[in-house]
Amino acid sequence: MSKKKQDPDAPKSGKDLARKPRGFPDRREALIHAQGEMIDRVTAVYRRWGFEALDTGAFEYADALGKFLPDDDRPNAGVFSLQDDDEQWISLRYDLTAPLARFAAENWQTLPKPFRRYAAGPVWRNEKPGPGRFREFLQCDADTVGAAGAHADAEMVAMAAEAMRAAGAGDGEFAVRVNTRRLLNAVLDGVGANSDAARLTILRALDKLDRLGEDGVKLLLGPGREDESGDFTKGAGLDAGSIDKVMAFAQAGRATRGETLEALGRAVGTGEEAKAGLDELAAIARGLEAFGCPDSDVLFDPSVVRGLEYYTGPVFEAELLKETVDEDGNVVRIGSVGGGGRYDDLVARFTGEKVPATGFSVGISRLATAFAISGDIEALNGPVVVLNLNREDPTEALKLATELRAAGIRAEAYMGSSGMRPQMKYADRRGAPVAVMVGEDEIAKGVVTIKDLKEGAKQAKAIKSNEEYREARPGQFEAPRAEMIARIREIVEAAE
Repeated sequence: MSKKKQDPDAPKSGKDLARKPRGFPDRREALIHAQGEMIDRVTAVYRRWGFEALDTGAFEYADALGKFLPDDDRPNAGVFSLQDDDEQWISLRYDLTAPLARFAAENWQTLPKPFRRYAAGPVWRNEKPGPGRFREFLQCDADTVGAAGAHADAEMVAMAAEAMRAAGAGDGEFAVRVNTRRLLNAVLDGVGANSDAARLTILRALDKLDRLGEDGVKLLLGPGREDESGDFTKGAGLDAGSIDKVMAFAQAGRATRGETLEALGRAVGTGEEAKAGLDELAAIARGLEAFGCPDSDVLFDPSVVRGLEYYTGPVFEAELLKETVDEDGNVVRIGSVGGGGRYDDLVARFTGEKVPATGFSVGISRLATAFAISGDIEALNGPVVVLNLNREDPTEALKLATELRAAGIRAEAYMGSSGMRPQMKYADRRGAPVAVMVGEDEIAKGVVTIKDLKEGAKQAKAIKSNEEYREARPGQFEAPRAEMIARIREIVEAAE
């Protein structure tokens, strides 16, 4: 019998240790709210372009996802899996596209063709987490199933640029980069990468150019690379001449789409696949012109390689360009925050017939992380806090909070058992714009005491002593009970 592996983080005493798995972040209100608003804005773009909503659920059969190990007892390579009660393996979806392919195959006869859908929700990947890379994260996708041709790809790219702006990226802060697998195939043929394994290794190496740089990718194209943690990734084994050819193609990008097409024409040669790839990008360029997409928003970039195996033609990647500085003073650049491409073979896994399809996904979690680091996600105002000055009978505080909520103002009555000062500290930590106090004196006079916490904090900066602070009581005033709602509403609206 094998011994159970000891968890190094396991508690040494009888107490349970508070710890969480890596890659599954906790999120508080400001980030949750920002992500929700981002999804609303991006899906509004998708709807405006004529796409309809679809939710396929969290679990799929492991074989339906196409992500499993046939020689392994547990199909958990890249996904989180469990066995259903009928002993079939089911997995948490690792993206929103593979479930769409299954849905389209099941319902193809009754769907409008092409079928244009959008979806938003969490996905899960059983992979090594890192900065801005999680095992559980939110995506927001749009896909067109049943439309062939570069015009459908151009529409997806143009819509992706509009979605990035809707998500909060401004001029010069993002770029949607476009390439095609046909040009990649021409280059792979040119360096003698004939096996699927060799080709996939090269594509995955190129996909890391933005993160690892030229030297790191050359190692992955050659003998292999050891990362900072000591993990070694086996390389493609190309010789120096072949590595130079691949890198020359990957670095053929220029400032405009037209200039890049000219440079690519010189880099990929005159083979049939190379010509088809150049024609494909030229057709996308014409579509982007029709959609009014400037070169600053959408670039042709031969270094773009989507890591998933099912892309068959054009591939797209959205990159956040702005650099930010974290709280430790480190320069942080998130990089890729979305991507997609054409996947004409995915539905065919179920039907046996090729169904053209193209799509794009915005990485909501990665975008929100980038905006949080840069300070673009501000802390939200908390509720108005009604202090409880009568711990024996909190009825008055409960009544006031109820009145405020009935007037549409977010409010709560303090539910703890602490005194005045801890209650004020609680209101500060909640981010409350206002604290409301009603004691015996206020009840007798028919008033409430209102403290504008934001204004009070500003005024307090100019006060030099505790005595002066107690005398001035910055931001604090009395108001007739009948005026309470109007006075508090003014403060809350001004703070938003």
